[in-house]
Amino acid sequence: MHNIIRTAFDNGVTFFDAAEAYGPLEVERILGEGIASFRNKVTVATKFGWDIDPETGQWKGGLNSKPEHIKKAVEGMLKRLRTDRIDLLYQHRVDPQVPIEDVVGAIQDLMKEGKVLNYGLSEPGAQTLRRAHTVHPIAAIQNEYSLLWRGPEQTIIPLCEELGIGFVPWSPLGVGFLTGAIDANTHYAQGDIRGGESRFSADNIKNNLALVEILKKWAIKKEATPGQISLAWLLAKKPFIVPIPGTTQMAHMKENTGAASIKFSAGELDEFNREVDAIKIMGERLPAGVLALSGVEAPEKKM
Repeated sequence: MHNIIRTAFDNGVTFFDAAEAYGPLEVERILGEGIASFRNKVTVATKFGWDIDPETGQWKGGLNSKPEHIKKAVEGMLKRLRTDRIDLLYQHRVDPQVPIEDVVGAIQDLMKEGKVLNYGLSEPGAQTLRRAHTVHPIAAIQNEYSLLWRGPEQTIIPLCEELGIGFVPWSPLGVGFLTGAIDANTHYAQGDIRGGESRFSADNIKNNLALVEILKKWAIKKEATPGQISLAWLLAKKPFIVPIPGTTQMAHMKENTGAASIKFSAGELDEFNREVDAIKIMGERLPAGVLALSGVEAPEKKM
């Protein structure tokens, strides 16, 4: 992984995303080691919000955005990332037990200490986003967004545009679906969350594969891959949208970074949008228990 990270940097990648929940803790360690020689030339984002022991990585269950926990979590992040500051710190999911004003207040304390430079929210409710931004300007919102899941177009992306907030799509390749690597015969390993997503069920995937066929057609036309077309579409949407495709394979990393060179003319983009807009994606994007953590509104702060 270190070689992939360093090669990505050599290929022009300057924004790296992690989270304490990934591993848990291991991805931050790997990233910190990988970027050590060029730390000051890149932007590092990571996330807090789960009830994870910052020393052992033990999951305690559920969410935890209590101010004292946030501060302990950040101390662990700084050590694992081998850095003295986090460029962009996200709340991974809104905690329904903690007012967002208290969360942002804790982050402001960390900013005063120079340990956090900017902050954002991941999968927040729209009102929580507004409330947080009122306390301290949000730098970025991270939500799932791709040709396979376009829900943020309804409220969150327009809100980001209104408030001048960056938008960072996670899973911009639709957990691999938009690359053409998944079909009706795909079997998922135990623990693979895709096995519990109804959009990949036997009843729905055949319908949804029509989207991949469009991507394959355009890939031939643009001398690219379906995944590159998917990423190029995101890059063409808005200048403040920055997708973060993840990979553990060198070839995929190089393919993903190559998407930046693919451009649509205005006419091509109109034609492409008409084709993909005609397809209704069937099924939910996440298992019900996980989906329930998205779009949550933080409780009001009691005065």
